[in-house]
Amino acid sequence: MNLAPDHLVIAAPSLADGVRWCEATLGITPGPGGRHPLMGTHNRLFSIGGPGFDEVFLEIIAVDPDAPAPGRARWFGLDAIDLSAGPRLIHWVARTDALDAALTDWRALGVDAGRAIEATRDTPDGRLAWRIAVRDDGRLLAGGAWPTLMAWGDTPHPARRMPASGVQLRSLTLRRLPREALQAHGVSIADDEGPALTAELDTPRGPVQLRSD
Repeated sequence: MNLAPDHLVIAAPSLADGVRWCEATLGITPGPGGRHPLMGTHNRLFSIGGPGFDEVFLEIIAVDPDAPAPGRARWFGLDAIDLSAGPRLIHWVARTDALDAALTDWRALGVDAGRAIEATRDTPDGRLAWRIAVRDDGRLLAGGAWPTLMAWGDTPHPARRMPASGVQLRSLTLRRLPREALQAHGVSIADDEGPALTAELDTPRGPVQLRSD
């Protein structure tokens, strides 16, 4: 199975909160994003690609207060997550060129990572389209360590159009997964009792560690 990190997910009480967090924590202002009509969410994005992590970005996502209720559970557990302490790392998304096969293989292992649905987002450069696996209850698995799987459509990967941000992903470590459960380029699995996800970033403020939980 060919998996590669696609993006990290920072959940925020609001996009304004997410921007303030990004400026204070990482030392940059995030780039523009857009709205997700299917899920009633919106985001801000910026590239964090670097050596060992090609075409990777960071997404700050929040419930869109101007969007109608989606009529289903939102992705990334956003309907249930506690953000009273402010924005935080909650999850990561992996891209694959064999989305349906990967979901079938995982179900055979007893892992229900959801079903593939079509999603879109309009940008000044045109519409982005992708397929993404979302559980009907929106719940994250293994505290967010088990990734959401996606496959981009025919449009170029959005990170190709993002300018260098000054932030680069240096490492991504997962926990609460057996070592043999998942292999993805550049991602490691640790055995200790730390948070489900730990991301090490080089930033204008120096090295920064983001932890889930």
